[in-house]
Amino acid sequence: MTRRTPTARGTAGSAVRGTHAATGSRDTVRAWAELLRLPALFTVPGDALAGAAAVAARPSSRTLLAIGASLCLYEAGMALNDWADRDEDAAERPHRPLPSGRIRPTAALTAACVGTVAGLALAHRAGRPALTVAAPLAATVWAYDLGLKHTPAGPAAMAAARGLDLLLGAEATTGRIRPALRPAALLSGHTLAVTTVSRHETHGGSTLAPLTALATTGAVTSRLLTHRHAGAATASAPATRTARPRTRPTAKDALRAALVAVYATTAARGYAHAALNPSPPLTQRAVGGGIRATIPLQAALSARSGTPVTALLTAALAPIAATFAKKVSVT
Repeated sequence: MTRRTPTARGTAGSAVRGTHAATGSRDTVRAWAELLRLPALFTVPGDALAGAAAVAARPSSRTLLAIGASLCLYEAGMALNDWADRDEDAAERPHRPLPSGRIRPTAALTAACVGTVAGLALAHRAGRPALTVAAPLAATVWAYDLGLKHTPAGPAAMAAARGLDLLLGAEATTGRIRPALRPAALLSGHTLAVTTVSRHETHGGSTLAPLTALATTGAVTSRLLTHRHAGAATASAPATRTARPRTRPTAKDALRAALVAVYATTAARGYAHAALNPSPPLTQRAVGGGIRATIPLQAALSARSGTPVTALLTAALAPIAATFAKKVSVT
């Protein structure tokens, strides 16, 4: 019989401790990824990009600052959401990071505070006009998580936050928001529909909510296909009364139509199923489809504004979000 030497025992113990440390580190990273809804994070940059496109401007360094501010405020809202709902999640979603004990409530609240301060600081770097939009955006996020979420005003507050996020991109890029008001309204309408359906995803039973969301999707789709960017409309106007308007679709028109089709099918499919059978699983699937439809909607808004490159960059975020969604649970 051979005797294990002290050195061998020490080496084996260090290896075990190292393995446990690595596993614990991975578990912590996964817990924070779940808390911060990492896959949903990719739905944020398109807000600022669509805002910049709406004011007929190319993304600039200030647009990047607006994106950074949006990301920080969004993640602050995610952390604050779970902190505020920790007691409810303990009963209905015990696997979530806070009720399961993988993240402490104080850590989540600290992350919410740090994210808010960082978001406002980045908006300030983008200029005072951007800060004037970021401040009410941050206030809306906190008001929603701490009080409005479970009231009839909850969906409207969430919709307002998305609209303000788009306006933040426009304001940071050029200091103008008026051309971005209509795109912000379309994005807010979509968000209002998704949030209203999400209020029934735990217990189901609502046919009206998905039907309303389906109608909203149809209205947004129609608007995306019929409304043209003001600058594009002016540029394409006939020079004389005898000039014949060009009716042949362009590559930009084809891109916009394709993105609108992706948006409409992604959102409408789940809503239709939930309307026919408002069970919790189908309602949750409808909410997931509505969230995924946010990116093609943002891309379609950019394409409608006449910035196809921005639209393609935004659309490229969708497969990245889908990849992370397979690895990180957000339920």
